[in-house]
Amino acid sequence: MRFFGPSREEIWRQLCAEIGADFVDGGFWKGDKVQAHVKNWTLTLDTYTVSTGHSHVTYTRMRSPFVSRDGFRFRIYRTGIFSELGKALGMQDIDAGHSAKFDDDFIIQGNDESKVRALLANPEVRRLIEAQPRIRLEIRDDEGFFKTRFPEGVDELHFLALGTIKDVDRLKMMFDLFATVLEELHRTGSATEADPEVAL
Repeated sequence: MRFFGPSREEIWRQLCAEIGADFVDGGFWKGDKVQAHVKNWTLTLDTYTVSTGHSHVTYTRMRSPFVSRDGFRFRIYRTGIFSELGKALGMQDIDAGHSAKFDDDFIIQGNDESKVRALLANPEVRRLIEAQPRIRLEIRDDEGFFKTRFPEGVDELHFLALGTIKDVDRLKMMFDLFATVLEELHRTGSATEADPEVAL
């Protein structure tokens, strides 16, 4: 019997088999990742580690670049997590307006209140967000990992959670969340179905 249970690689390979995604072996230096495709959008799951000087902190992240029509931005994270973000984001705090519990459990910020409310009006989006015990979901522009690659008009849907996620059901819901949010962004006119890789 294995003391620590299945490895991350084993769990992520199982995930790929169940959702029809690709397991990309990055070797020792680059690390493994899982990639799935929804229309022309590529969803990438991986981990990365940050050194804090005395220790190392690992995060699980998911990202998907897309062609943006309007520069819409939002950020959703659980109350008490990533609290250092505070108000210094240039985005206003928003009540989703669907349930007091959802508004109490999450900090919701965006640069267009009506579009944030429209996104969260989708009950499946709210359900999949609530299913994540640790979450920071946002749209980024050219900041962060891809800042040298993103051209004008290409943004990134980005998920971040502390630790290495090895729960297949939770990982599947993360992919469902991304697919649902991207479809909703397209429905409301914020994202196109164009292949962002053509512009990269």
